[in-house]
Amino acid sequence: MLVKIHTAALQGIEALPVSIEIHISRGIRFSIVGLPDNAVRESHERIASALQMNGMNIPRKQVIVNLSPANIRKEGTGYDLPMTVGLMIAGEHIPLDSVENSLFIGELSLDGSLQSVKGVLSVALLCKEMGVSRLYVPYQNAMEASMVDGLEIFAVHHLKELKSHLMGEKVLHPFVAEDFELLKQTTPITEDFCHVKGQQAVKRAVEIACSGGHNLIMIGPPGAGKTMIAKCIPGILPPLTKEEAIESTRIHSVAGKTGENAQLLLQRPFRSPHHSISSVAMIGGGSLAQPGEISLAHRGVLYLDELPEFPRSVLEVLRQPLEERKVHISRSRYSVDFPADFMLIASMNPCPCGYYNHPSKACVCGPGQVKKYLNRISGPLLDRFDIQVEIAPLEYEEISASSVAESSAQIRDRVLACRERQAFRFRHEQGVSVNAQMTQAMLSKYAQVDKAGSLLLKNAMEKLQLSARAYSRILKVARSIADIEYSEAIQAHHLAEAIGYRSLDRENWGGG
Repeated sequence: MLVKIHTAALQGIEALPVSIEIHISRGIRFSIVGLPDNAVRESHERIASALQMNGMNIPRKQVIVNLSPANIRKEGTGYDLPMTVGLMIAGEHIPLDSVENSLFIGELSLDGSLQSVKGVLSVALLCKEMGVSRLYVPYQNAMEASMVDGLEIFAVHHLKELKSHLMGEKVLHPFVAEDFELLKQTTPITEDFCHVKGQQAVKRAVEIACSGGHNLIMIGPPGAGKTMIAKCIPGILPPLTKEEAIESTRIHSVAGKTGENAQLLLQRPFRSPHHSISSVAMIGGGSLAQPGEISLAHRGVLYLDELPEFPRSVLEVLRQPLEERKVHISRSRYSVDFPADFMLIASMNPCPCGYYNHPSKACVCGPGQVKKYLNRISGPLLDRFDIQVEIAPLEYEEISASSVAESSAQIRDRVLACRERQAFRFRHEQGVSVNAQMTQAMLSKYAQVDKAGSLLLKNAMEKLQLSARAYSRILKVARSIADIEYSEAIQAHHLAEAIGYRSLDRENWGGG
């Protein structure tokens, strides 16, 4: 007897179709073939216990379970449920036609209850691509899977419940997803700019960065509000579209970051790894091809606090993903691509003691220490920050002021309007939606400057000794400033403001 059940394997964030073939013949033996890892091999014990606890048994014959295609390594515990369903059919506990056009994934407990697994959203997307209409998942994963339209999602708590459903005794109803737009409306902004006192110049820089999708670094003494401002940034970014939410959620799902009863991400991701992070944890990879922090921040913000404290090797791996908006990881056992389209926000003290250029506290760093501290960040990485802004400590009057600052909702309205203008401008450009993504060819088309602006740029390049990359980024920032002011032409004062955001360029910071 041969039974075939559909399931899926994860490779990066993609799900690949896998067929579980179960062959029953004379003899007494149980074997799993098809490149299973230890977790898959151990499934025999979980399945045997779950079946026995629910009045069934693995057929006492020779049972060969083949995981096809055999050239893909099968990892994890998600194969427990499809193998169990196949054995239930082989043991004549459920009919074969009950699993037609269905896909199963889930981990079994010894008593037959189902446990959540990673990557269910990717599996649901695979079902839609394959034309499979029914997906059976653990109840903890049902919310996540139900966000893919056109599928019947069955949330299963227990093996006994699944058996009753497949036998037609007590039919389960498909899980109904909540409306994505309604869910977004009930999601509050966690950190609001109305609670940030003063810092108008920094807020202006942040608004420009969010309007054009630019990378930003803030330099200032301890306690000036750098971290608080960074945490407010997701609240002024455009809300996720459903397609972006699915894209981001599937990355978190594969990484096991969605939690129990997970739904789509409703707010843009905000990742803030500690400076002790390794290169692999930052960029992704490892023995099981997990997404790193830069991929978990996809469509959102990656915030690096105390940037010079990160190991140089960790910072250098950011350079290529910042340009290509994806990361390619190649290992001996696999080769995968993870998306990594994020805004890089960083903050740092101006020197080791933190008080260089402080208006009232003296810096105790010795000669050259300030420049040595900045040199922990390579020039090429520093160039990739479109906006470099200094943040000053607040005076008592600003801290104690009773007036309420502008809210995140007000700022977001302006950011949304600016993004809409960019979306219209780039409507015919493939893969470009914001100014920060413009190529060199697009700069000559959409960021032209007049004679006065050209002279201003020439003087800035010579005086600050800027790189060609810095020149391009000044033009992109100036384009965003012009868009905020509803100006189709980039004017001299737009360029002057953009040039002013190059405060960390090496020839004018930290002395000798």
